[in-house]
Amino acid sequence: MGAGVGAGDRRRGTAAGLFGAALLVAGTVLSSGGWAYAQPSPSPGGHSAGHGEDGKHDDRGNGRGDDKGDGRSRGGDPAGSRAGAAESPDPTGAAGPAGPTAPSAVTTPPAAPSGTPATPAAGRPAPAAGAVLASAETGPTAALPTAQGLQQALAAALGDRNLGTVSFAVADAAGGRLLYGSGENAPATPASTTKLATTVAALSLIPGDTRLTTRVVKGANPGEITLVGGGDPTLTALPPDQVQIGGLPADADTAPASLEALARQTADALKAGGTTTVKLDYDLSLYSGNPQHKNHDAANIALVTPLMVDEGRVDPKSREDAPARVADPAGQAADAFAAQLKAQGVTVDGKAKPAAAPAAATAPVLGRVDSPTVARLVERLLTTSDNTLAEAIARQAALAAHQPASFEGAATAVTQELARLGVPMTGVVLGDGSGLYPGNAIPPAVLVQLLALAASDQHPTLRPVLTGLPIAGFTGTLGKRFGAASGAAEAAGLVRAKTGSLSGVNTLAGTVVDAEGRLLAFAVMTKTGASADTARAAMDRVVARLAACGCH
Repeated sequence: MGAGVGAGDRRRGTAAGLFGAALLVAGTVLSSGGWAYAQPSPSPGGHSAGHGEDGKHDDRGNGRGDDKGDGRSRGGDPAGSRAGAAESPDPTGAAGPAGPTAPSAVTTPPAAPSGTPATPAAGRPAPAAGAVLASAETGPTAALPTAQGLQQALAAALGDRNLGTVSFAVADAAGGRLLYGSGENAPATPASTTKLATTVAALSLIPGDTRLTTRVVKGANPGEITLVGGGDPTLTALPPDQVQIGGLPADADTAPASLEALARQTADALKAGGTTTVKLDYDLSLYSGNPQHKNHDAANIALVTPLMVDEGRVDPKSREDAPARVADPAGQAADAFAAQLKAQGVTVDGKAKPAAAPAAATAPVLGRVDSPTVARLVERLLTTSDNTLAEAIARQAALAAHQPASFEGAATAVTQELARLGVPMTGVVLGDGSGLYPGNAIPPAVLVQLLALAASDQHPTLRPVLTGLPIAGFTGTLGKRFGAASGAAEAAGLVRAKTGSLSGVNTLAGTVVDAEGRLLAFAVMTKTGASADTARAAMDRVVARLAACGCH
C-alpha cells in the first residue's frame, strides 16, 4: 500500500476496532479560553491544570508557548523526591535538512502502550486513550511501513514551503526502530517538546505516586511558625468550591492542594496549644540558584520558587494562555497564608519574611497538604504545556538525582538520566525543563526514542508521558488543530503529540495509529518564516499522511 490508504481501508480488521473505539466517550474535554485539560480516568492517578503553548510562545498562536496535561504511574528507580505553563521567546538553532534520506536504526525496547481515557470535547466525544495509543498486541502483527512507502506517502506534504527547513523521524513505537527520516540526527530547536525529555527523566527518577508536600512547622522560638515550600506550584489559594480545571470543577484526583486547608490545620493546632498570635516566615531552601528563567516574561512562566500559589498568577482564575504573574510568588503565597490564618482566628504579627535558615527536619509539623501525584502532574504539564509546572518537575528530578535544584542542576539530572536509559545524547543541549530556552537542541531521532521508551513494556512507569500527550482535535494544545479545514482532519483522534513553538520554530512529536493499526512514533521539527498557524497546519498534514497509510 502507498500513500493512498484512507478511511475506507482503515475500517478493516483490527484497524476498524481501533478507529471505532477511538470515538468512544471516555471523559470530558475541559476547554475554556486558551486552557484545555485532558482529564484521565481514575486508573492513572493524578491531576490536571496548568497552561501551555497553544497560544503562547511555545505552541500557541502568538509565538510564545505551547500546551497543557496529567497522569499517573508507579515508581522507577526512586532516589528521593519532592516536588508551569507556557513557552515563549526567540529560538535559534538549526533544523536538519529537508527531504527524505535513508533510514537509520534506533534501538529501543518493545512497547506495550496503554493509557487512560481522555475527556469529552465540547460538542464531540473524545477518543479513548487505549485506542489512540493502540494495543501492542495488535500493532506489531501489522507489517511495518517501509522507507520507500513512507517516502511516497510523505513527499508531497514534506514539500510544503510553509515548513521551511524541516527535519523529521518516524519509528516503530513497538520497538523503537527508525523507519524513515531526514536530518533525524541533526540537533534542532525542540521548543516545548523539551518537556518529553524532562518528563521521561523525571518519571524514571521519581515514583509516579509521589506527592509534593507543603508544610507548616513550629519555629525555633515560641510563637514562631515557618511555611515550608515543597515545590508544588499548583497549590491554590482559592476556596475549594471555586477551584476549576478548564472551566469545570476538579475531581478528587485533579484537585490541587488547598492553602485554606493548610491554614485550617495550622490554626487548629496552634489554638489547641493556646496560641492565637504568631510570627511567620517562609522557607525556600528546597531550590537553589537564580529563580528567573533566562527568557522570563512574567507571563509564560513565573519565577521558579518552591513556594507559590496558583502558579504565581495575578488572577488565580485567569484562563489566559499567558496570564500576568506576580513579581514575588513566594511572598504572595506567604501573605495569602497569613490572610487565611486570620480567617481561622490566628493573627500574624507583622509581615511574613523569608526564613533566615532552613526549617529543622525535626520541627513539629502543624499542618501539611499534598499535591496530586507526580504522574498526574506530568500528564497535566504535557497536555497543557505548562512551563512553570515543567520547571518544578525538572527540579524534582534534580533532587532525586542528588543535583542542585536549579536550572543547571535540573538539566544535568535530565541529561544524565536519559543517558542511563540508553538514549543517545549526542547533540542534545538542555538549558531548562520547559523548552522556553531557545538554545535547547534535540535531534528528531532522540524525540522518537523518548516516545518509544515511554511505550515500552520495560518502562511502565513512563506511561504517563504517553497518556499526557494531547489528542489531535480534542484535548490540550491540539484541541483546535486537525480540524475540518486543516487538510488533516482524518487524523483527529488517532494522533497524540506534544506541541512546541517559539518564534520561527514549530515542532510536533508523538504517536499515530496508521491505517493498519500500527503505532508509530514521529517527530517533525521546523524552522520557518511562515506564520505559526500555517506552519502547524502543514506539520499536521504530514502526520495525517502517516495515519492514512500502511506505507509498504
